[in-house]
Amino acid sequence: AGLAAFAQLQGKELSYNNLMDADGAWRLVHDLPGPGVVIVKHGGPCGAGLGDAPSTAYVRALACDPVSAFGGVIASSLPLDGEAAARIGQLFAEVVVAPAVNQEAREAFLAKKNLRVLTAQRPAAPTPRLRVIDGGLLVQSADAGWDESWRVVTERTPSANELAALTLAWRVVKHAPSNAVVIANGTATVGIGAGQPSRVDSCRIAVEKAGAAGLSLAGTAAGSDAFFPFPDGVELLAEAGVSAVAQPGGSVRDTEVVEAANRLGIAMMFTGRRHFRH
Repeated sequence: AGLAAFAQLQGKELSYNNLMDADGAWRLVHDLPGPGVVIVKHGGPCGAGLGDAPSTAYVRALACDPVSAFGGVIASSLPLDGEAAARIGQLFAEVVVAPAVNQEAREAFLAKKNLRVLTAQRPAAPTPRLRVIDGGLLVQSADAGWDESWRVVTERTPSANELAALTLAWRVVKHAPSNAVVIANGTATVGIGAGQPSRVDSCRIAVEKAGAAGLSLAGTAAGSDAFFPFPDGVELLAEAGVSAVAQPGGSVRDTEVVEAANRLGIAMMFTGRRHFRH
């Protein structure tokens, strides 16, 4: 079951890195709040988009960071059709994985003979994660669900549009290497900062990525995979146009961070759960 039971329709032999990124992309695309497409590169997401048509979702995912998407892995929770395949074929990608690929799409992909095209079943039930350390092995329970208690901690409550954006940002940030901050609107990510020792640097990178892609941050929402240790990250996001933030809470400076959000007019929610992927 899951990705391990994939069928390869075409392309070169899969490498270790191909399989790791395909696994990450396949898990992420099925964690989205609706049907969509994600692009993963070197272990982290560089775009996610929602849509009822795979071509629409793909365009939204690609727009987040088209530079980083080059050479990435594309996963769709929707069956791929000819239009989606034609759009994907305009980008150099290593792997494409979807639940099904129709005949028109297969014919379009043939022009990219080295592209690895896979079909797979939905992800299997979560299993413990294994990591090798010097002389031993670590076993960790999977970050498997959304058993959270979201609560508003600011004077302002997020709007329906902000809640949709918060949900998408939070779902994606689970799959990004910590420290991670994801900015999104209701249908796509618009900026991703991940893998940084400093959370404020992840905020800065997410904002800069959106600017480089020409995407507006006005009215967007951000998800942070762990708490903000200082108000500086929230201040940076607000200055860029982000209007709502989801974070776990739990910092000794939570009060300062919430006060900063109130001062800036930001709606903030504590999720009660961190992701903190390492």
